[in-house]
Amino acid sequence: MFETFAKYLSVFLLSMVKFFGGPLTGAALGLNFWQTFGLTVGGMMTSVTIFSLLGSAATRYYAKRRREKNKPMFNKKSRRIVKVWQKFGMGGIAFLTPLILSPIIGTIIATVLGAKRGQILLHMLWSAVLWGTIFTFALINLRHWDIPFIGK
Repeated sequence: MFETFAKYLSVFLLSMVKFFGGPLTGAALGLNFWQTFGLTVGGMMTSVTIFSLLGSAATRYYAKRRREKNKPMFNKKSRRIVKVWQKFGMGGIAFLTPLILSPIIGTIIATVLGAKRGQILLHMLWSAVLWGTIFTFALINLRHWDIPFIGK
């Protein structure tokens, strides 16, 4: 029983920090599609909920830290993110969050750029469901191949 709980917890916690880690870990641990999918989406949305509630405090902390280190507020990476925001809005940030950002960073970016909490939650949910389905399905179905980091 503890072993099963530990498996679930590891998928959930990894999904909170780095989305792709959830399906990868679930597949490696031998969990089925629905277990892995549910824990991955649940982990991401837990992280999104927490950081959307703490968003303004995180924003102030981030700005203060950049000022203390004499770093410019805008760099090449942040300019790209602003371009995505201007072109695609919250949907673009949500779409990219599981792919190249983390749920924490994606949520903080959305908060910094002025998205409302409800909008953040809605867009991050459809993104988590979309990418959770794709990643989990692909990794669970690749199990039968002899890939070292994915269990059989």
